[in-house]
Amino acid sequence: MTQTHQFKIRVYYEDTDAGGVVYHSNYLNFTERARSEMLREMGANQTALRLDDSLIFVVGKMNCKFLKPAFLDDELSIETTTTSAGKVSMTFSQKVLRGEELLFTAEVKAGSVDAQTYKPKVMPKALQEKLKS
Repeated sequence: MTQTHQFKIRVYYEDTDAGGVVYHSNYLNFTERARSEMLREMGANQTALRLDDSLIFVVGKMNCKFLKPAFLDDELSIETTTTSAGKVSMTFSQKVLRGEELLFTAEVKAGSVDAQTYKPKVMPKALQEKLKS
């Protein structure tokens, strides 16, 4: 799997600590937004999946590295690549960059579960195929 999705974000005051440096947990917010936007562009409406199919996505595992800080007003690019996709799980490789400078990396494994029982639930076939392509 080699398709990479790009998502741009600006660092705002609310994203930083008192020193103007992006607070560490906000990288998780940035990468979550990028994964959500990637799914949206694939045609996966997460609200419709929850309401119509009782299906939601949960993060089961994440491995991240904080390499360099981002600062107030930086424009960041989050690159998301699907590295594997099955019937109920998917793995993403994500990078946060400022220009060409790598700031943060994450490997994220997420699963699809029933919105009521939180038990694994098969994703719609069309989404499985889009994630694999």
